[in-house]
Amino acid sequence: MMDCAHYRRSMLADPHDPDPSLREHRESCHDCTVFSERLLRFESRLERALRVAVPSEVARQPDVVPPPNIVVPLRSPAYRKGWLAMAASVLMALVVAGGLWLSAPGPSLAADVVTHMSEEPQAWRRTDVPVQSSRLEDVLRDSHLRLATGAGTGIVSYANSCRFRGHQVPHLVIQTEAGPVTVMVLVHERSPKPVRFDEQGYRGVIVPVAGHGSLAVLTRGPATDIKTIEEIARRVLDSIVWTG
Repeated sequence: MMDCAHYRRSMLADPHDPDPSLREHRESCHDCTVFSERLLRFESRLERALRVAVPSEVARQPDVVPPPNIVVPLRSPAYRKGWLAMAASVLMALVVAGGLWLSAPGPSLAADVVTHMSEEPQAWRRTDVPVQSSRLEDVLRDSHLRLATGAGTGIVSYANSCRFRGHQVPHLVIQTEAGPVTVMVLVHERSPKPVRFDEQGYRGVIVPVAGHGSLAVLTRGPATDIKTIEEIARRVLDSIVWTG
């Protein structure tokens, strides 16, 4: 499976590469879709910037700099030299600015997970009533997993299939000794390494899952320390049985 680094190197080499594996990766990765859109917009701007020529009336006056955005052919060798030097400076500035713009990160995975939490506040209530097993199975089925019985994760009190970055993902709430904990199984989102986050009133971790994207585990409020959340994430991972 193609990773994001390979995809972006290929796109920088040729943004119009017809390789179907590039299209397949782009359709499954939100961040690379955003990267591609930004790259193509930058390329279009750069192409328009290069469509520059010199006015014929100005070409007869080598010491006169033409006003911007006037397109006519180059004729004077003396003027051409100065004009090309100026065009090269403008082009270099565009390339540097474009490189910085392309490398600027989009919204992080952690930020998007936190934003999603505000959409389902009812999921956070404390309860000892488990969600119906049929409901839980339905939510997990599309992501090709189930939870092992008696794995010590706690009662699953909430289960919903949520739209997240273009895909339906399982959103669970587990009642633990630390209180309600939200779990999102992100099979379409790869995280190169574990990420801790503490923002907008939520604290949690995103951990990579080899061959199955990543797992986000978070709590609301500062009461639960990050080590406890990481331990809960480990127990959840241990309880997952992948079916595909």
